[in-house]
Amino acid sequence: MFIEVLKSKLHCVTVTEANLRYMGSITIDEDLMDAVGLLAGEKVHVVNNNNGERFETYVIKGERGSGCICLNGAAARLVQPGDTVIIMSYALLDYEEAKTFQPKVAFPENNRISV
Repeated sequence: MFIEVLKSKLHCVTVTEANLRYMGSITIDEDLMDAVGLLAGEKVHVVNNNNGERFETYVIKGERGSGCICLNGAAARLVQPGDTVIIMSYALLDYEEAKTFQPKVAFPENNRISV
């Protein structure tokens, strides 16, 4: 049996841009992606703490060190720059493996990872 578990989570990052005229996705600073093990093209769930919207999209690699969190395409209608969002991805694991799996979670400050 397989079970879907949280794999990666960026907790409470700030939307820096909403670009309606771009093909749909979310652009994320590569430093933030690395911190939680997100890959370009990976499906993510986005939860907007400001308005309660929840939606899925896929990741595009953003400029390293930029702090970029940009919602593109139709998803741009679900956020405003300055909104706080949670970005999560999940993995399918064998039930026994899932019991001990530890997700990568980051709590960035100003969309930057403290070293």
